Amino acid sequence: MQTLSKRFVLFWVIAASLFALVALPAPPAQAAEVLLSQGKPATASSTEGAFNAPAAVDGDLGTRWSSAFADPQWIQIDLGAETRISRVALNWEAAYGKAFRIEVSNNAQDWTPVHETTTATGGAQSLAVAGTGRYVRMYGTQRGTAYGYSLWEFQVYGTTGSGGPGDAGTLLSYGRTGTASSSQSDQNCWQCTPARAFDRDPASRWATSSTTGWTDPGWISVDLGATAQIDKVVLQWDPAYAKSFQIQVSPNGQDWTPIYSTTSGTGFKQTLTVSGTGRYVRMYGTERATPYGYSLWEFQVYGSGGAPIPAPPLPSDPANPPRLVWSDEFDGAAGSRPDASKWRADPGTGPNNELEYYTDHRNAALDGTGHLVMEARKEATAGSSCPRDPLSGSTTCQYTSARMNTGATFQFTYGRVEARIKVPKGNGLWPAFWMMGADFLTGRPWPYNGEIDIVEVLGKDVKTAYSTVHAPAYNGGGGIGAPYKLPGNADFSDDFHTWTADWNSKGITYSLDGRVVFSLDKDQVEQTRGPWIFDHPHYMILNLAVGGDWPGPTDSSTPFPSRMLVDYVRVFQ
Repeated sequence: MQTLSKRFVLFWVIAASLFALVALPAPPAQAAEVLLSQGKPATASSTEGAFNAPAAVDGDLGTRWSSAFADPQWIQIDLGAETRISRVALNWEAAYGKAFRIEVSNNAQDWTPVHETTTATGGAQSLAVAGTGRYVRMYGTQRGTAYGYSLWEFQVYGTTGSGGPGDAGTLLSYGRTGTASSSQSDQNCWQCTPARAFDRDPASRWATSSTTGWTDPGWISVDLGATAQIDKVVLQWDPAYAKSFQIQVSPNGQDWTPIYSTTSGTGFKQTLTVSGTGRYVRMYGTERATPYGYSLWEFQVYGSGGAPIPAPPLPSDPANPPRLVWSDEFDGAAGSRPDASKWRADPGTGPNNELEYYTDHRNAALDGTGHLVMEARKEATAGSSCPRDPLSGSTTCQYTSARMNTGATFQFTYGRVEARIKVPKGNGLWPAFWMMGADFLTGRPWPYNGEIDIVEVLGKDVKTAYSTVHAPAYNGGGGIGAPYKLPGNADFSDDFHTWTADWNSKGITYSLDGRVVFSLDKDQVEQTRGPWIFDHPHYMILNLAVGGDWPGPTDSSTPFPSRMLVDYVRVFQ
């Protein structure tokens, strides 16, 4: 649900990191070791009962995989991309492998051993290995007991840098000092300094000055802190991109050598394979593609050497299959309020020129049969943010309704988010189930925090539902989404329906009653629309709005009270 009008101004500050200058260059840092396997697809040669392969990669020491009581047996993990492997951790149940191999493969058919033993004793094992592959497996050739092979956890670690599996080298540019030909700081792009391109935050950006920098050439450079071998550069452009530019390296920030050049830049996300050596790396733009300047959401440099600052770890994908981690079934006595340990009321008026006043749970209650009832009523209520009557000067909203969220009780990154809802019908009604980036609660304005709309239905057209995402580069009417209908063009308000969003590091898949209706691929969005800003904690919101720019006004046919019923909300990870 769009949270502000399209006229928004970015006012937020990210404190810049301060680094001490030293006389000697820092020694090259090693790439950070990261857990690659948690939640990835896992399969096995056999399974004993309910102890299936995904249980060994779910991060839960209370669940396990167990095999048949025979030799050989194996369990393998698909990391999703070719990856450098540095360590494997095995946490055996009592049924362990005495003789086994750790193997890697790029096709799950041709395997290369990276560790082998015939004298293992079980327990917790941390094995240093060196290999590259998309698939990793434990191949057991001799059991340590009369039973099968059983693992509480099978963990694979790699030193792929901070960008995830398949990266070419370590992310060297994160948090490093940047300079530019100019920087913008005004109502359209406040504090858009070079540091914003090196913070691995896809919702902040650098831009050349609107008063002095909308000219050619324009440039931005980064000091890697020490000499580095550069393997890859990733540019995530704002619409103000370079048609012609070079990637250059320098030992001193003055003498530059091109290692990449183009006169046909495409904008959006460009991943450039390069080869060069230097302490400084620069994007040097010679021809703008628009009348505006140059602007980058992200300028990432990968390679070896330098003096990299480890970036915060990226979130892990949900387990496969996911497990229920949070739910509200709305079981309780009729008239009781929503569970305060899960939901908090969000009183006040809505954005988008809506007409309602959201009360402090007065319009939300359980019905005693397992449903939450969110009720919109036609009743005048005073509120400081309600429309002002031009005659009396009083501020009064003509409708009340309910809005509540989990911002103070439950925030999460990735998972399967599901709700079973029955929506109301009537002109001007606007029921929604959606998520907001949690940094909205600490002052980051919409849409820079990210918004994921799982379902919106307009009461004037209850045969159509919408699922949408909003970000700085695509929001409001330009959000990325899709309308969809029920089979036979049925009416959504006639019955309950289940809306689901499967959200992970690769994108979001929306489903209605178990049927996929819309999918968003992160890579495709970055290549065609702009930065993907949803890889961080969000919280859930339920609300029933009245009126507003999109649904339009109520009329004499709109029924009041109108009720949005929620059977359950569940989150799986």
